[in-house]
Amino acid sequence: MTRPSVLVVGASRGIGLEFCRQYLAQGAHVVATARSSEGLAALSALGARALRLDTTRLDSTAGLAWQLDGERFDIAVLSAGVYGPEGEALMTPTEAQFDDVMHTNVLGPMRVIPQIADALAPGARLVVLSSRMGSIGARTATFGWLYRASKAALNSVLKDASLAFGDRATCVAVHPGWVQTDMGGGGADLTVEQSVSSLRTLIGRLGPQDTGRFLDHDGTAIPW
Repeated sequence: MTRPSVLVVGASRGIGLEFCRQYLAQGAHVVATARSSEGLAALSALGARALRLDTTRLDSTAGLAWQLDGERFDIAVLSAGVYGPEGEALMTPTEAQFDDVMHTNVLGPMRVIPQIADALAPGARLVVLSSRMGSIGARTATFGWLYRASKAALNSVLKDASLAFGDRATCVAVHPGWVQTDMGGGGADLTVEQSVSSLRTLIGRLGPQDTGRFLDHDGTAIPW
C-alpha cells in the first residue's frame, strides 16, 4: 500500500496538531507548518517535516511553493484560523480586529492555495477548516459576527478553488464540530481526537463528486 502524503497548514496546536498526530500514527508522510520555533520543534518531535509559515505575511507565504518542490500531497488540510471578537451583529469591530481575522481566515488561504497547487497529486483532496457559523442558510444567531463573515468568505474561496482545480483535486470546506480547543472551550461536544478521527474518515471517502461542497465532520451537507 502506498504511503499517503499529507500537508497540514496551521499545525502548532489544536485540530491541526492532532491531524499531524493521527496521520503520522497511520504511517503517512506529513509536512506541517507553524509560525513559532516552539511549534516547529513540537512538529519535528512528532516526526513531521516542519516548515515555518505565517499565513498573514506575504513574505512568508510567497516562499512556500519552492519549499514544497518535489512533494506530491494526496491530502492538504488548511487549518489556520482565529476567532476574533465575540461581538454580535451591529457591534462594529475595530479596524485592527477586522484585519487580524480576515487576513488569517480569508487572505491566508487565498495566498496559500495557489502556492500549493503544483504540490498536489492528481486527484488530491484539498480541505479547508471552515465552521457551521459561516453558513448563511443555516444561520439563526449572530454572535461571533466577524468570525461568521470570515468563514462565509472562506467558503467562497474554497468554492472558487474547486472550480479552478476542476477534476485535478477534490476541494471541500468542512465543519469540525464544536471541539474542545482553545477556541471551542472545555464544554464543547467533541474532543480534538474525536473531531479529527471523524474528519479523517470523511476525507478518506471524498471523491470527485464531493468537490465544492460544505460538509459537517460526519459528512452531512451544510447549506451555504
